[in-house]
Amino acid sequence: MTRQLHLNAFLMNTGHHEASWRLPESDPYAHVDLAHYVRLARIAERGTFDSLFLADGPHLWGSVAQRPAGALEPLTLLTALATATEHIGLIATASTSYNSPYNLARRFASLDIVSGGRAGWNIVTTAGAEAARNFGLDAEPAHAERYARAAEFLDVALKLWDSWEDDAIVADKAAGVWGDDSRIHPPRHKGTYFSVEGALNVPRSPQGYPLLVQAGSSEDGKDFAARYAEAVFTAQQTLQDAQAFYADLKSRTAAAGRDPDHVKVLPGIVPVLGSTEAEAREKEQELEDHIVHTHGVANLERLLQLPAGSLDLDGPLPADLPPDTAIEGARSRYTLIVELARRERLTVRRLIGRLGGGRGHFTLAGTPEQIADTIETWFTQGAADGFNIMPAVLPSGLDAFVDHVVPLLRARGLLRTDYGPRRTLRERYGLPRPANQHTLATALA
Repeated sequence: MTRQLHLNAFLMNTGHHEASWRLPESDPYAHVDLAHYVRLARIAERGTFDSLFLADGPHLWGSVAQRPAGALEPLTLLTALATATEHIGLIATASTSYNSPYNLARRFASLDIVSGGRAGWNIVTTAGAEAARNFGLDAEPAHAERYARAAEFLDVALKLWDSWEDDAIVADKAAGVWGDDSRIHPPRHKGTYFSVEGALNVPRSPQGYPLLVQAGSSEDGKDFAARYAEAVFTAQQTLQDAQAFYADLKSRTAAAGRDPDHVKVLPGIVPVLGSTEAEAREKEQELEDHIVHTHGVANLERLLQLPAGSLDLDGPLPADLPPDTAIEGARSRYTLIVELARRERLTVRRLIGRLGGGRGHFTLAGTPEQIADTIETWFTQGAADGFNIMPAVLPSGLDAFVDHVVPLLRARGLLRTDYGPRRTLRERYGLPRPANQHTLATALA
């Protein structure tokens, strides 16, 4: 079968550009409107996207003055979207730092059952003191500790999802036997961070367990992805950087004893479409003109871990920024932003403009042909297995991508024209259904 793109729609209220809510077309209340998300999901399904994705975090980020703030809990929202769609995968972000394995494993298994095998989990470790203080901690755990906890968390979740064998339900009415107790396997896990005794109280789901997604690009993040992830969302600004990340992650995956093709790399791209390049640039400039720079400065100082008032809007970043190894927060995003500012010699004002659309993801303003050309180049030259599509404005940006870029990708043989017989999200990503570890152990005995 010819290799084809995997497309994920990253949905964020009125769009990824921080000023999108200020446009006349935007609804400032869309972030809590189910009908808005149903519409977006159906647009993405019309474009035969593999999946859609919701970000999340366990605290109120930044200032509510900047843009629509707060969000519906993603697993709740995706359960509603499961009933409004038929094919598209449903990926929710959930933190290993501020959840418990049992409850989260149950919620994802439930979504996978309700959706008929379309659930995915974007596994994150949560940075920031704001989140830590919401859970009784004075400061965020260290970077390495967050990833160690994440590894044990996922190991426990896998044991829970495998605690029911696929044929544990007998449903023998004549004999009066509903299930086979010998096919239930309590984890009885006692580790550094978690102690979990009993089996999950939900049967094994259609996919076995949800598609496992990861988004960290630090050294710890890449090692974690190589061990566990089946899809990786990443932020890369250039083709060369994307190629280097792609090759590195595939190599680490092979070194971890896994098939590199079982990890799909999807860089983020923020497309701003126009019928001409000039029209696309005008749309991009309109969004940039609506940025409130005081918010951008405060956000940048927070990310760079600088005191308030440290940045000069019309000057460069300070020369004496700390090395990325000293950053306990979003380390890979810190590195990307600092390198972008240094490489292109951006003032703080220009850097805020560049970050306004995608917070460090690749932003591209152009015609449908130019967008399709870039996607094809990255896909065919060892930089991506697909893309995390992040429209600057929603719903219009997603509509435009599906109406004008998707047909070009299909005409080039890069994207499916329909969903075909593959039903589960794993099947769409070309991944096998994982064998239950207990069934596999019995077979090998």
